[in-house]
Amino acid sequence: MTFLSAIVLLGILIFVHELGHFLFAKMMKVKVLKFSLGFGPKLIGRKYGETEYLISAFPLGGYVKMLGEDREDEISDDDKARAYSSQPVWKRLLIVVSGPVFNLFFAGFIFMFVFLSGVPVLMSEVGEVLVDSPAARAGILKGDSIVEINNAPVMRWDEMTGIIHKSPGVKLSLKIKRGDDLIALDITPEKKTAPNIFGENKEVGLIGIKPLGKTFIEKKNPLSAVSHAVMRTWDLSVLTIVSIVKLIQRIIPADTIGGPILIFQMAGQQAAEGPLNFLVFMAIISINLGVLNLLPIPILDGGHVLFLGIEAIRRKPLSDRALMVAQRVGLAALITLMVFAFYNDIMRLIAGKPFPQ
Repeated sequence: MTFLSAIVLLGILIFVHELGHFLFAKMMKVKVLKFSLGFGPKLIGRKYGETEYLISAFPLGGYVKMLGEDREDEISDDDKARAYSSQPVWKRLLIVVSGPVFNLFFAGFIFMFVFLSGVPVLMSEVGEVLVDSPAARAGILKGDSIVEINNAPVMRWDEMTGIIHKSPGVKLSLKIKRGDDLIALDITPEKKTAPNIFGENKEVGLIGIKPLGKTFIEKKNPLSAVSHAVMRTWDLSVLTIVSIVKLIQRIIPADTIGGPILIFQMAGQQAAEGPLNFLVFMAIISINLGVLNLLPIPILDGGHVLFLGIEAIRRKPLSDRALMVAQRVGLAALITLMVFAFYNDIMRLIAGKPFPQ
């Protein structure tokens, strides 16, 4: 189950990424020689028209091979106008960025489907009140539902805590539903230091309550689903970028970096928890794939964007030697990162550590 789930996940995401490159190459009238899911030796393949479609041995990537993409390609006079190298910078840029952009759009589509289908949402119902906390002093009891804060209705635990966390030391007016009664009370969240998702200590407001655990299924209408999908995709894209920065700053420990083994494990775990969990996990990995591919590292799409930007400024491409050196440096960096990720995965398995959260 784990292996099949991971193959399905990686296969779909690689296909979406390479489909972006493929479709935009076709739109720009560039001749596409190969479309491959996977790297390495060909397992199966068939040629339709001018393009050979392949499934290759190693499923950790894929590629679209275009005529003239390598400077060593022999290009006939008839095909010269359709060679990648003959296209203006803006066309090549669109072809390069289309892969990562397709991954981001695909994630947004998944989120839209999930919001339309309905997601379980934690209710703003109190399950535990900590002793000598602001909530206890204000008279909040187990089973109470917080339905309003400062005249704004709340139903979800996350929207309620979002307001409280942003209000340390600020008096809030709450309305509590207790049975059939609606009770108004004031409460001032205490200033506390708590770690955020990156492990950094931040000052937040807390009132000393825990959720009861009851949920309801929240479905969005089509317009709202699209809006929430766009926001969720944007937020996770920004979070991915911030996480990379935090890794470089060594705020996030390097041993949290995971590789294919971790993805295989988590794909199986999410698939076992249900199709919606698996789809959300696929969307998150798709966003990671899109954002990471746009990093300005030679051999990645972002590296090609960097080279095209330099070419646009210089009004001529970089020399073959400069490109070769840059590609080797990028490949070495990528291999080093992959080896490190594999090492983390293996050490995590040996130590029996849980998945990074």
